[in-house]
Amino acid sequence: MTSDSAAEALKVSRFNIRATAAQKEMIEAAAAATHQNASRFVMSAALDSAEAVLADRTRFVLDEDSWREFERRLDAPARVIPALRVAAARSGPRRGR
Repeated sequence: MTSDSAAEALKVSRFNIRATAAQKEMIEAAAAATHQNASRFVMSAALDSAEAVLADRTRFVLDEDSWREFERRLDAPARVIPALRVAAARSGPRRGR
């Protein structure tokens, strides 16, 4: 069993989507042009899109100078904020008091 067929065997969830006739025709034409069936084509496009959306929220890219500045700020000691220190010292429901 190849890894593709193993992955196919594990699929248990289904997506149902509605499309106009023109949308369906375009997807089927694009799928055929890439030698895939429509389901595989749609899944591949959806996963590519999902990865791009999530990458924008979980990863960022900096040039070398910006990266050094970012690291410098991460490594710097925390700034003391008196109001925050006072708020943290107060008793509250989370502190069990």
